[in-house]
Amino acid sequence: MTAISPREARRCYNAHHPVHAAYYFSPEHDATYAGLGLERGPMAYLAGRAAPFGQVGAGAVTAAFYNFHPDLVARHIPRAWEVASPSTVLESRLRIVDAYLTRLLGREVISSPEMAESAELALRAAEACSRPGRPLYSANADLPVPDAPHLAFWHATTLLREHRGDGHVTALVEAGLDGLEALVSHTATGTNWRPGYLQSARGWSPEEWAAAEERLRARGVLDAQGTLTEQGAELRRAIEADTDRLDVAPYEHLGAAGTQRLTELAGAFSKVVLAGGGLPLKDIGKR
Repeated sequence: MTAISPREARRCYNAHHPVHAAYYFSPEHDATYAGLGLERGPMAYLAGRAAPFGQVGAGAVTAAFYNFHPDLVARHIPRAWEVASPSTVLESRLRIVDAYLTRLLGREVISSPEMAESAELALRAAEACSRPGRPLYSANADLPVPDAPHLAFWHATTLLREHRGDGHVTALVEAGLDGLEALVSHTATGTNWRPGYLQSARGWSPEEWAAAEERLRARGVLDAQGTLTEQGAELRRAIEADTDRLDVAPYEHLGAAGTQRLTELAGAFSKVVLAGGGLPLKDIGKR
């Protein structure tokens, strides 16, 4: 393994993450799952992301996803599996990925040597992801690697995304933030993810959101205006630093040259995805 700084690891993650994340915002996502009978919105999201677990109940999904209201999860899981089995959802998931990557990147790019190289590099990095305490990563790691390079690349970026996300949950638990407090303090950092959007998407009421703000004020994390205090800003910085530390192993395994190359290749793909509206960040920020 080659020493990689957390900054370099995060830079590589940020380069490939948009390719993965555009799956959730693509029109193909809700349309395809609606065709299976899954309700658009939370049910489609929860089923698509939880399908690697198999036919689990709401408790496992609530624990792994962390910041979703338990009642929202319980409304859709396990009812979703009565509509479409996890195996059917997983088959549909790859069709969604194929459709949106083809649309956003074009057939020439998804069949290019650069895409195949990106898949090889990302899969090599994922070899060093650890399973203990990483439920979403571990569930996805049990799935077969798709043959098509662009699908293999998406699969690898999913492994890397869930590995980092699982580590982030560990950091949040260590920091003493529950799922809702994590959302509230995150929006206070100035992110594009706004309270109105997250309340709706994660199932929290305005009253529950306000109560979490009060808890964070009592801890000195937020001020009276709902802005991060110096203590709160340091808490969020520490959480991100812990997340980086827990996520550096895949990139150390890939090495400096491989990490730099993956950053370059994936960054070019992500630039096209973002330019094509694959992640509607401006729209999210308005809600």
